[in-house]
Amino acid sequence: MAELTALESLIEMGFPRGRAEKALALTGNQGIEAAMDWLMEHEEDPDVDEPLATPLGHVLGREPTSSEQGTSSTAGEGKPVLSEEERQEQTKRMLELVAQKQREREEREEREALERERQRRKQGQELSAARQRLQEDEMRRAAEERRREKAEELAARQRVREKIERDKAERAKKYGGSVGSRPSPPAEPGPVPSSPSQEPPTKREYDQCRIQVRLPDGTSLTQTFRAREQLAAVRLYVELHRGEEPGGDQDPVQLLSGFPRRAFSEADMERPLQELGLVPSAVLIVAKKCPS
Repeated sequence: MAELTALESLIEMGFPRGRAEKALALTGNQGIEAAMDWLMEHEEDPDVDEPLATPLGHVLGREPTSSEQGTSSTAGEGKPVLSEEERQEQTKRMLELVAQKQREREEREEREALERERQRRKQGQELSAARQRLQEDEMRRAAEERRREKAEELAARQRVREKIERDKAERAKKYGGSVGSRPSPPAEPGPVPSSPSQEPPTKREYDQCRIQVRLPDGTSLTQTFRAREQLAAVRLYVELHRGEEPGGDQDPVQLLSGFPRRAFSEADMERPLQELGLVPSAVLIVAKKCPS
């Protein structure tokens, strides 16, 4: 039996005839190993089984001459004859070569898959870092916005307090002058217990005072003040919240206590509500004060 040709060896190893012929033709008939490399590399190509445009055996589109055919036939006849064992050994070597090429291909594909996975993880980490930076920027902007709003709120409160202080100072200067030089009126006696046989209740300290102010038009204002606040704070509250009256500037208010009847002076305006006996609650009446 003659030695197997390259085409026969490829067919013996399990490659389809069409693929084997195509591989040998495209590798320039350089041998089984080159053809096997081509077959392993193009195994997944969709057109791997499509025949070549130029039939096998043609050279640049021409038919082989009779001399070339004869030379090929003579060369085939001159090949040494192989025994069955030698033929099997040759097939075994070819199969080992195929297995080696397959392993090399699998290792190459595994390396490529690992590289793709590494790139995918790197891109995922970069994307995660970008998202984290974006979230940190948003949180920083939100914190700055809250600080700015809080600062504006504190500034507005400060402006209100300053306005109240200016109003108090202007009113004291216009109507009362220096109130510290005026003598304080004598303290009026406190309420007498309704029954002599009853023991007076234990005196309780109050931190707040609820004041109801009745206006000349019949309406009333109710507000809670601290027990240590001055009576001037009540008067300022009334002046800021009473209704506007026709005729331009409004006269300053005069505060009266309901029972016992008492008209509070400018000196009383600097005294705490607790000291004036208006704690824990009291009803005051507003009467217009005639300017001096």
